[in-house]
Amino acid sequence: MSLPTWQATVAVDSGCLLGEGPQWQASSGRLYWCDIIGKRLHWLSHTSQQHDHVALDDMVSLAAPLEDGRLLLVGERSLSHFDPESGNITHFADVEADNPVTRSNDARVDRHGSLWFSSMGKQAEHQAGSLYRLHRGTLSQLRTGLSIPNALCFSPDGTTAYFTDTPTGVVMRWALDDQGWPLGEPEPFADFSGHIGNPDGAVMDSQGCLWLALWGAGEVVRLNADGEIIGRVHLSASQPSCPVFAGPELKTLYITTAQEGFTSEQLAKEPSAGALFSVQIDIAGLAEPPLRLA
Repeated sequence: MSLPTWQATVAVDSGCLLGEGPQWQASSGRLYWCDIIGKRLHWLSHTSQQHDHVALDDMVSLAAPLEDGRLLLVGERSLSHFDPESGNITHFADVEADNPVTRSNDARVDRHGSLWFSSMGKQAEHQAGSLYRLHRGTLSQLRTGLSIPNALCFSPDGTTAYFTDTPTGVVMRWALDDQGWPLGEPEPFADFSGHIGNPDGAVMDSQGCLWLALWGAGEVVRLNADGEIIGRVHLSASQPSCPVFAGPELKTLYITTAQEGFTSEQLAKEPSAGALFSVQIDIAGLAEPPLRLA
């Protein structure tokens, strides 16, 4: 039986070296995403399709919407408040500020309004990364010894977290308590170690299925509760990094991509690498709460 398939097209030819961290801010109708290596924060008006960006001083991997309309930037050495209206950036907390090897990577707000985010080596150094949770303004380290932590997302009922250490090829599932804290050890959910492409960023839909970017395969796959592929989104860029649902009905899937590591010959063959892609999906995404700091 053939699987449902969709074809994503270029929404913004943003030319990101490493596009990451797409986030939908419902209050402003904007999609935000980062070019980690290019040190830029991009945004797109979903309605008007107006696009712009701001240059940053550091590598930032996510801009999480806050309850007051501002964003919390997850950066290579710190967390910072960003005001989209004024452009002001103010320091909130240090994260691995004394470690020049690492930077931030994947991140997502959980069902409790708390931020999970990861760090990794700037050259993907083996086991240099960690996983954190920012809950009501207090930062806790959940896990260490990770190389390229990714695929952070959460079940609709908030009882399960998902993540991967990309080089392992395995997406893990982690039981959570009623406050969103991990219980015991994570267990394997979906194994892509023998698959073309490596698991990268992920997002959950309203039916409890996980949409996972496969870096190197040029596709995003939809996984059911058993970790089985039940749908595919194809892209003309081989390095998709992370999907997110956006729009008033959460039925537009936006996907960030990258041209990291490309030679000029590769880029000539794949000119859309680094663009923001989009596709209309007949399945609604899962609304994510704004980040709560108190």
